[in-house]
Amino acid sequence: MLHLRAIVPPDRTEAVCAALSDCAGATNVVVLPGAARSPRGDLVQIDVARESANEVLAALRRLGIDRDGSIAMEKIDLSMSEVADRAERRAPGHGDDAVVWDEFDRQVTEGTLLTWSFIAFLALATQLAGIAALIDSPVLVVGAMVLGPEFAAVAAICYGIFRRQPGRIWQAVRTLIVGFTSAIVITYVCALVGKWTGVIESDRLPASRPLTAFIYSPDRWSFIVALLAGAAGVLSLTAGKSSALVGVFISVTTVPAAGNLAVAMALRHGAEITGSLEQLGVNLLGMIIAGTVTLFLQRAVWSAVLRQRGRSAAKRST
Repeated sequence: MLHLRAIVPPDRTEAVCAALSDCAGATNVVVLPGAARSPRGDLVQIDVARESANEVLAALRRLGIDRDGSIAMEKIDLSMSEVADRAERRAPGHGDDAVVWDEFDRQVTEGTLLTWSFIAFLALATQLAGIAALIDSPVLVVGAMVLGPEFAAVAAICYGIFRRQPGRIWQAVRTLIVGFTSAIVITYVCALVGKWTGVIESDRLPASRPLTAFIYSPDRWSFIVALLAGAAGVLSLTAGKSSALVGVFISVTTVPAAGNLAVAMALRHGAEITGSLEQLGVNLLGMIIAGTVTLFLQRAVWSAVLRQRGRSAAKRST
């Protein structure tokens, strides 16, 4: 269940309550007249099944509540209510299958912001990957994968293609380009300093790296893994499954490839520079393709669920 809080202009409170009463997944409606001060209005609180969230939000928008009032929604960790259970049963489909598009929009929008923290996390992850390349450490490769913050920007590109929003796509691409370029440059400089100070004793990356060679050796499996990871990543974001998203991070080698690229450049190891660039491109391309297809499939599946619900309701009314 989700909890929705809306500040409603007093002249529209009854219309809001009427709209909520028509929503099968809405329950526990509470109205506190005149409770809100900024903006002024009535406070309306409601519990809503996740699968009905889009319907409720659309109804509130039609009444202009997002423009003249306020709408906030949060996840309920525990709900002990037979009334709420009945609302969930009445709502179409299952909550885990439903995509709250406004929630996903906000997540990917935040992920495209080019902030200092985004660059810092990506640079730290890339440096971990660079060290992993030098000492052939799969543990550090996994750590770099988990630390990298780039998937939200990848998801934003998928969503931009899905919504046909070139501006969103460009902003996400810009974030990835600037972020990865900055992280690679920082790691490259650190590698040069390490070489000059004797911290890095070798003039080249190890010739044999049986545990981490995959980060600069793209093949058909690299693309297949990227496809699977892109689909799983978008599903985890749309369904709110953060634990699944961690698994996505561990499965793709974008950041490790960037770290390997920086160190290979510092040590002038041409073969691994090319392989790292190819691995980075393959992973990004595979995730974008799979993530975009997943969004289209989710919309198609949920449309089928709603059509089935409409047919069932029509049968009951006859």
